[in-house]
Amino acid sequence: MFTGIVTDIGEIVSFTPTAQGQLHRLRIACRYDQTTIADGASIACNGVCLTVVASGVADGKDSKQRTWFDVDAAAETLALTTAKHWKLGTRLNLERALKIGDELGGHIVAGHADGIATIVSREDLPDMARFVLSTTRELARFIATKGSITLDGVSLTVNTVADVTFSVLIIPHTLTVTTIGGWKAGDEVNIEVDLMARYAARLTEMTA
Repeated sequence: MFTGIVTDIGEIVSFTPTAQGQLHRLRIACRYDQTTIADGASIACNGVCLTVVASGVADGKDSKQRTWFDVDAAAETLALTTAKHWKLGTRLNLERALKIGDELGGHIVAGHADGIATIVSREDLPDMARFVLSTTRELARFIATKGSITLDGVSLTVNTVADVTFSVLIIPHTLTVTTIGGWKAGDEVNIEVDLMARYAARLTEMTA
């Protein structure tokens, strides 16, 4: 489980398609302490929970001595999320798995992206940015004004909703410490709807 509070921005430094392109082995550079990353650990990458299969520290050729970890993006992940567009140099919002006792600063996030949202427009305001996004009708029914939404792994509050479109207002800190500052109209981002909204909808269906 995660909270949607990004703790680092990683960069894909190695990209190897395997299994006839149905599996991508990714090496992601980050600033985490390598000694704290265990094989089998879960790290959310742009909102997609991926399992660490190896980790290490870049050799002396890299003056930054950055930590790296390897993950595999499987066929379902490639089909349902923006992972299909990831390549060398892609920057990813990262979050380590929640530990018992950690502060819940965002909202409960599973790291299981439900699909993709497309940025319809970006409006730059003084020190802030307002984005309008669209998604499928199936996912839009779980999105409500003032509710929570996870976009590329970032916990955000929904400002407005109109049919299959919705808007979010991004504060300066979030623009600085996540990849959202680089978003533009036409970009696709991973979306995870609020777990509570999903359960509420299911309960309504079963009692109707």
